[in-house]
Amino acid sequence: MAYTAQMPTKLLAEILGRMALSLAAGIGVRRAWKGEVERVPRRWRGAMETVGQALGAGESLSEAMALAGETFPPLIRGMVSVGDRTGHEAETLRELARMLDQVVRTRRAFVRGLVWPGFQLAIAILVIGFLIWVAGGIRDEQNKPIDILGFGLVGSAGLAAYLSIVAFLAIAGVVAGRMAVASWRRSGIVRRVVSPLPVIGSAARAAEAAAWCRAASLASAAGLDAGTLVRLGATVAPGIPLDADRVERRLREGATLADTLRESGGFPPALIEGVIAGELTGNTAEVLDRLARDYDEEARQRFEASAQVAGFVVWGLVAALIALVIFRIFSFYVGAIQALAG
Repeated sequence: MAYTAQMPTKLLAEILGRMALSLAAGIGVRRAWKGEVERVPRRWRGAMETVGQALGAGESLSEAMALAGETFPPLIRGMVSVGDRTGHEAETLRELARMLDQVVRTRRAFVRGLVWPGFQLAIAILVIGFLIWVAGGIRDEQNKPIDILGFGLVGSAGLAAYLSIVAFLAIAGVVAGRMAVASWRRSGIVRRVVSPLPVIGSAARAAEAAAWCRAASLASAAGLDAGTLVRLGATVAPGIPLDADRVERRLREGATLADTLRESGGFPPALIEGVIAGELTGNTAEVLDRLARDYDEEARQRFEASAQVAGFVVWGLVAALIALVIFRIFSFYVGAIQALAG
């Protein structure tokens, strides 16, 4: 069976966190995974059972996860493979769970900022629908419904057409959002448009730098070479231009990792300075982990600011919509009074 859907980040963080606790307590990986199969929602049980069967056949956890297709992201599989090879499965799973928890918190902060603007927009849509429905009961001297709003929609039929338009726009928005996310991951046109923007662009860049630092920190702590470190970082930060083969070639030529990062042109100066400090002191993993926390905080603040900007935009649209409705109603009554006076 082909598994093409990725498991939700929150659920994955919970699974990895509990697995880390179980392994640290001395419970075998097969037994620990069997307990997780019974906890997950039914939708993901098939993929979890596939992994469990592979573990029972003697496969490592990373090899078993690979059999579940896209259920587990490449970074997770890559870092679990590192844990398998180094014997630090519990520590690796714990750090992965912590990283995913941070991703969840960042997303929640952004969504929370959009709740109130979304509520305002929903109320405005409902009010307009109510006015369209009420307009069907207002008749002129020829007993025809009066289009108060001037949209050509009145009564129950108009309300049905209006709701159909709203539903179509909502579905189109969801599809466009998914296409935008896919384009961002492929470093397509959405990334080129969004990245230069002052608020949301800087937030996205900070989040990507945080993800790269955390993946590189995990790889460095596990003692992986720079080429493997770069490849793991690329799985979570595809927008950062860094060629693993070129990195390995430059390192063989005598360049440092900081030199190769600087030459790529895709890393902020603070990150490069941190890598330099880590290489000089031999604490690259700790420095990268600290940088990841700093970038996480920066991304959170900027995403919250982006949500506030989006809220002002939505508020402006709602205000303009209400003003238009009021103007149309006022114009209708002024016209009616003038007609009676004439």
